[in-house]
Amino acid sequence: MLLRTPLFERHQALGARLVDFGGWEMPLYYGSQVDEHHVVRTAAGVFDVSHMRVLDLAGPQASGFLQRLLSNDVTRLNRPGSALYSCMLNEAGGVIDDLIVYRRAMGYRIVVNAGTAESDVRWMRLQADRWDVEILERHDLAILAVQGPAALSMSAPAFGVPFARITALKRFEAVDVDPPAGGFCARTGYTGEDGYELILSAEDAGPFWDALLKAGVRPCGLGARDTLRLEAGMSLYGHELDAKTTPLESGLAWTVAMQDDRVFIGRAALERQICQGSHPRLVGLVLEDRGVLRAGMTVRSPAGEGVVTSGTFSPSLGCSIALARVPAETGLHVQVEVRGKPLNARVVTPPFVRNGLNLISAS
Repeated sequence: MLLRTPLFERHQALGARLVDFGGWEMPLYYGSQVDEHHVVRTAAGVFDVSHMRVLDLAGPQASGFLQRLLSNDVTRLNRPGSALYSCMLNEAGGVIDDLIVYRRAMGYRIVVNAGTAESDVRWMRLQADRWDVEILERHDLAILAVQGPAALSMSAPAFGVPFARITALKRFEAVDVDPPAGGFCARTGYTGEDGYELILSAEDAGPFWDALLKAGVRPCGLGARDTLRLEAGMSLYGHELDAKTTPLESGLAWTVAMQDDRVFIGRAALERQICQGSHPRLVGLVLEDRGVLRAGMTVRSPAGEGVVTSGTFSPSLGCSIALARVPAETGLHVQVEVRGKPLNARVVTPPFVRNGLNLISAS
């Protein structure tokens, strides 16, 4: 039986097209996926992302444990409310998951992907065996992501008095908020637009969702979330990232902190890869011919073959775009095999769209 979030009945009542997403029965769209995409680029939409797993870490060795566990440097989280994006690697340097870790007054909070949550927790507990750290799975919580240029202003009626604490947040900052929207609010997102993610109790999620919709925030499904994240050049686990691919091959070298002698899982493998020299890189593609790019399609260039990791038709740009893993020496023009035909594509540097702006038209 598929798992359901605390908002499932509300999705049903809104007529959502429900699909199996990693074992969860989730809304793909409520009416028009393209309309939901555009409303996030122009106004504000809310996504139910309660299928993601929240973990709270505490204990005297929590910081040291995370320094060993993650590729990024958690000492950068120098005060409560600071946040950090990182990969969690295996010994071969492959990505077990990508995640966000927040510093809190009494420890750390981590949000991991839904599809990898169970294996993530098993891996963390295995690695924590010799550390004085407690890992608590917060199944009692829900997560709402409110995204768009008007996300903050349109949310004000739902938040009430404590809303000023949200507007004061900078990107990748978080704060505990009081009722009526009690919980943990982070100025993060997965769409390339302004907004926030609110982690709150399962019991409070429904009333807050209702208040957002009453204020004019539009419900949006996972379909729009995917086209938005691809336009924003953001990686999706299982596509750009997996346990056999390193951050260096996935456009995420910036999440690997190797400036000091810190020993983290996977570091030795990454050092070997760096010493070996040229390795595949992740690029953006803009299709110049008629067609739609999809994951798994072959990319060809004089430097060799690559593969499309994610592809779609971009509602914002009116053309097909993709992320692709290609040989390091790949130039500015490639061909992609689409239904047996070689179609021309231009190589660009993601993101394609950020804060509603077309970033690739002049590339």
